[in-house]
Amino acid sequence: MIIFTIVTCTYNAASVLQQTLHSVLMQEYEGVEHLIVDGASTDSTRAMAEEYKRVSDARQCQGRTVKVVSEPDRGLYDAMNKALRMATGDYLVFLNAGDSLPNRHTLDSIAALAETGGVRPGVLYGETDIVDAKGRFLRHRRLAPPERLTWKSFRLGMLVCHQAFYVRTDVARRNPYNLNYRYSADVDWCIRVMKDCAASGLSLLNLHQVVAHYLDGGMSVANHRDSLRERFKVMCSHYGLATTVAMHLWFFVRAAIRK
Repeated sequence: MIIFTIVTCTYNAASVLQQTLHSVLMQEYEGVEHLIVDGASTDSTRAMAEEYKRVSDARQCQGRTVKVVSEPDRGLYDAMNKALRMATGDYLVFLNAGDSLPNRHTLDSIAALAETGGVRPGVLYGETDIVDAKGRFLRHRRLAPPERLTWKSFRLGMLVCHQAFYVRTDVARRNPYNLNYRYSADVDWCIRVMKDCAASGLSLLNLHQVVAHYLDGGMSVANHRDSLRERFKVMCSHYGLATTVAMHLWFFVRAAIRK
């Protein structure tokens, strides 16, 4: 059985955490390690996480574990690196507070697709729907995953949402998040993971289904201008200045045409 490590990083997230915990608890698939990495919240986040762990443990679900850690950290990406060191599953995905799995069969479906070939793919990726704080559907994510994903695909933007990007844990651990980035380390991480897969001869599998519900908003949205500047730096580091400038010019032209 494939074991999925689901990582939920939190800080004072009590207002949106419950739907994330509920979506994982309701999964029919039993091979789940859920890591809740909290940055020493001052609200009821930790209490909610501990109660969730108690309920999950009480069900005595074979193959399912919940671990809660609450201590100061240096921000979201530092917490994610901590989770990389803690993870013991076969695949790892980040499902942060407010994000959720679409239905109770999501992990069953992903596991079945991952096992169809010989060597397990380096990355499993799918589609994302945007939801509000109550989990209600708002819209499909504007950027859609390509049929064939490579590390070069992200020249066109982050075509796969971070929450819909399941990475083999051995690959993920080889590529910790770059803490020099405050808002776009996830973009850099996804590109480096895909480069690693290409070098290792590991495939990237399109799941052809919605595998994540993403809470509208988020850190990069709240800090939109700084996030855009940083994402430009990330793209330059991987694709070069000329390619990055050319792609951004195309983005502006495309946006003007749509208007």
